[in-house]
Formats: sequence, structure tokens, C-alpha cells
Amino acid sequence: MTATPPFDQIDACVFDAYGTLFDVHSAVAQCRSMFANPDAEADKVSEIWRMKQLSYSWLRSLMGPKHHVEFWTVTGEALDFALESVLGAAAPGPAGLRDALLDSYLTLNIYSEVLGTLRTLKAGGKKLAILSNGSREMLNRAADNSGISDLMDAILSVEDVGIFKPDPRVYQLAVDRLGVTSDRISFQSSNAWDASAASAFGFRVAWINRFGQAKERIPGAPDAELRRLDELPPLLGL
Repeated sequence: MTATPPFDQIDACVFDAYGTLFDVHSAVAQCRSMFANPDAEADKVSEIWRMKQLSYSWLRSLMGPKHHVEFWTVTGEALDFALESVLGAAAPGPAGLRDALLDSYLTLNIYSEVLGTLRTLKAGGKKLAILSNGSREMLNRAADNSGISDLMDAILSVEDVGIFKPDPRVYQLAVDRLGVTSDRISFQSSNAWDASAASAFGFRVAWINRFGQAKERIPGAPDAELRRLDELPPLLGL
């Protein structure tokens, strides 16, 4: 008997936003010249900012519903931690730096292959959606700025369930809103933990391993590991 290919009979492609479609480090890149010592400070701030953004979302979820806030608040809290960690007593750094960094998070760059890939998938008849920790405003602003809003059938925020990924209720949003069963949804994320959790939920998953991360040791495993998003359409026969 021949096994069914893992990406056979896919009706919808659902994408994580940050790190998958949008380059999270482009916020700091846009403001790099504002740092007093860009080479020593900018990249460190970006790395710590992203790390704390994720860890704060997980911690708030574990602390219970009364501690849930929108991802925009978490993003600001994580940035404050990053700036103090790197700049110390000089935090928040040069005048206007914090506000400029936060504003840049609303206009993150998309990766170079994203627009073409989404157009190919759309032309192939696939439903497309974003499913992200981001707040509705964050996601809508970023999608509008990058020119991908019109390609999306849905832009889904965790705010509809009031808890961050990897809670299964987040992944269920895509099933409910798109009207597609989980086994006919291909989920794409650059975050290894997100790819594993989506697999454990029941999606077929392509892990976009842009940065050569090690595999996670948690339940669930992606069906495919890709380096770029434009490797996805061939898996779907497009």
C-alpha cells in the first residue's frame, strides 16, 4: 500500500506571522542608526526583544486569564527588558528610540519570497490565512503595509480566544473560521515550538527553518522542514 503524501488534499494554507512572513529583526534594522553604538547594541536588543516577547506570552498564559494582555503590550514589555539589559542605566536609549522601535514593529519587512509564494498558492485555489499571537491591529497594519492583505481569506488573532499559542484553542480558530478540517490544513511556521504544537493539534505542518534551528523535543513533529517559504508550493503540486 502506498502511503498518502503528507501534503496531499490540502484546502487551506495557514501561516504564522512573525518570523514566518514578517522579519521580526527588521524593526531594529529600521532604527539601527538611532543607537549610540549600533554594532554593539542593535543586534543584542533585537535578539533579547524577540526572546522575551515569546517567553512573556507563555508566562502570561500560564498565569491565567486575568493576566492576559494583547501582544502589543507584551511587545512593549519585552522591548523595555531588552533595552535595559543592553543599555543599562542609559535605557531607554537616545530620545525617541523606544517609540521608533515599537512603531517599526507595525511595518515589519516581509521576507523576499513571501508575496510570490502567496500569489502562487492563491492562484492554485488554496484558502490563505494568518494565525498569530499578534493583536488585530498589529496584524492588519503589517499585512496592509506589506501588500498581502488582499490575498488573505482571514487574518486570525489569538485575541479571539484570549490566550497565546501554543494553546490548542488558537489552532482551532483556523478550523472554525475557514471551515476546513485540520487534516486538510497546511500550517507554516518558522518557530520550531509552534510547528510542533500545530502538528500535535492535527495540522499538517511545514516548518520554515530559516535559521537552522535544532528540532524541538516536545509532542508533535512537522511533516516537512523547509528553508524558505517558496519551497511550499511544489509540495502541494503547484
